[in-house]
Amino acid sequence: MQNQYCKVGTITPITSGNQAVAVLKFRYQSFLEKAADATYINTNLGEFFNRKAQELKKVLETLA
Repeated sequence: MQNQYCKVGTITPITSGNQAVAVLKFRYQSFLEKAADATYINTNLGEFFNRKAQELKKVLETLA
């Protein structure tokens, strides 16, 4: 029996440059939307998404 390698959970690094900024901006907006949607359902989940958005905002500010 041969070994099989599963790609589930593998991480693809974000390339540098304009593509990285675009991906991070998309993720930032996505986390903000999820935080707004989850605030009414589950406060802890909304806070989690909000913290993730703030972390991405800091990264974007350092790149800009």
